[in-house]
Amino acid sequence: MSAASATTDRGLPLASAGGRWLLVASILGSALAGIDATVVNVALPAVGTSLDADFATLQWVVSAYALTLAAFILLGGVLGDRFGRRRVFVVGVVWFAAASLLCGAAPDAGLLVAARALQGVGAALLTPGSLAMIQASIAPADRGRAIGAWSGLGGVATAVGPFVGGWLVQSLSWRWVFLVNVPLAAVVVVLAVRHVPESRDPGAGGPVDVAGAVLGALALGGATYALISAGESGVSPAVLVAGAAGLLAAAAFVVVERRAPSPMLPFAAFRGAQFRAANLVTFLVYAGLGAVFLLLVVQLQVVSGFSPIAAGTALLPVTGVMLLLSSTSGALAARLGPRRQMAAGPVVAAAGVLLMLRLGPGASYLLDVLPAVLVLGLGLVTMVSPLTATALAAAPAEHAGMASGVNNAVARTAGLLAVAVVPAVAGLSGRAYDDPATFDGGFGVALWVSAAALAAGGVLAWLTVRDDVLAPAAGDRQLTFCAGVGAPPLATRVDAAGRPDCEPLRLVTTTEEDPMPCTHLTDPTPPTPSGDGCVECLRDGGTWVHLRLCQECGHVGCCDSSPGRHATAHAHATEHPVVRSFEPGEEWFYCYVDDVALEVPGAPRAPSHP
Repeated sequence: MSAASATTDRGLPLASAGGRWLLVASILGSALAGIDATVVNVALPAVGTSLDADFATLQWVVSAYALTLAAFILLGGVLGDRFGRRRVFVVGVVWFAAASLLCGAAPDAGLLVAARALQGVGAALLTPGSLAMIQASIAPADRGRAIGAWSGLGGVATAVGPFVGGWLVQSLSWRWVFLVNVPLAAVVVVLAVRHVPESRDPGAGGPVDVAGAVLGALALGGATYALISAGESGVSPAVLVAGAAGLLAAAAFVVVERRAPSPMLPFAAFRGAQFRAANLVTFLVYAGLGAVFLLLVVQLQVVSGFSPIAAGTALLPVTGVMLLLSSTSGALAARLGPRRQMAAGPVVAAAGVLLMLRLGPGASYLLDVLPAVLVLGLGLVTMVSPLTATALAAAPAEHAGMASGVNNAVARTAGLLAVAVVPAVAGLSGRAYDDPATFDGGFGVALWVSAAALAAGGVLAWLTVRDDVLAPAAGDRQLTFCAGVGAPPLATRVDAAGRPDCEPLRLVTTTEEDPMPCTHLTDPTPPTPSGDGCVECLRDGGTWVHLRLCQECGHVGCCDSSPGRHATAHAHATEHPVVRSFEPGEEWFYCYVDDVALEVPGAPRAPSHP
């Protein structure tokens, strides 16, 4: 019997055959997408020579993949929750393989860029599912080890990718960098179909935010085209039109996401100062790294005379340092707070980037490359774990998946824009990769720009990130919510290890003399309700339960087990953070900002539906 037909509520033990095969499928799938984000850099000189492409076209070979991956990765997670995580994962792997085949067979640079964009869409579909399948199907007791294995082995695969890519370029052809994905994808599909249980979020409802994803892609595409083209040929009417179209699409994206009942990017999440800070630091740091990872392997081949294999191996020490020290870095941040490491790490990484200024003609790997990448690795391992933990901890626990997706999309968008901007600033255009002296000069400028972005990220972290963001609150008011609790949200106690005991307590009482952190209940008077029930559910002929009244505007919606959870969607779309019960006999408030359920003694009784 396959694991897919033997799913239980307890999940698959990691020691079982089903658990191990699920983990293998998840790791191989995520490795496909991760490898292709970096391995192509090694092949760029060969691609340019083979297809007679200028440097702007080579930027597009990298950017087209990053653009669609960044634009659609949040939508990929939503589709998996809605229609089945295994199903969307398999669709993504098949899509990725078909696009890889198109990349390998591309007769010219234009078709290669188009195929890379399609490849990014496939990666956006499979990447969220690769981790979500573990979260949904592995037994809770083994989930931490499974996620650790997924992260560590996925990192090893991504690190080995450039080395394998260099060998393929040197021994066969740059086309095999893409064609090798096809048999690997076939293995992943077989494993997923046979061994991965299907899972979905039964509470996922409302329309899929396709409009938001498309507008996000148009915004990124317009901006990327304008930036790359301006660096190649200067400002032209086409550049201005593309830039304006990108700005209009970005404005429309904001409007759509604020009004969508189930937004791909819930802007309400950015109300938290620490969540905003973590993502701004992420943007600066990964913008600084994006151009370095693109240009370094080209510099080593074009200027320093390294073979594709040697250039592809150059960054292996970075991954080695991160695999060895990431857990120690994360534990240190949890004990001391993340601020110091998030401030120091980018500065150390910037120092490693500046050491790469020594990578000129005749550079030695041991004397010039290795010291630079080791320092870069130490900087990354110092900051990455605290940065990720801060981004997740700054969001409510029930929105951890959303927070992770947003942080991932921010990092990818930063890298995409850096690949478009930094080469233009550095004067790398035309056939610069054919002229070692020109490329060497531009590489030096790019390193200074990247180091400045990294250092700015460190300064911003020092000024904005708090050390207590990873620390649980003390006392009885340390609250969380247990998954699966229905009806009004029930507060629960948290033990010393940060785990909820899931024994419901009565709702928390707040008074003016002893207030809760929530400051949105200064006027508990209920507004006039906009209706007697959930208008959308009544119009569609569905049923509604657990009615909620928006404390700010009077919107009446349903949530919890109801289709679409329209009260929650309204709160996120409008940024009206407080709802109260609209049910007879219930007197409670719920604050989305602070995620606490409250009773307010003496407040006027809420109106209720007939």
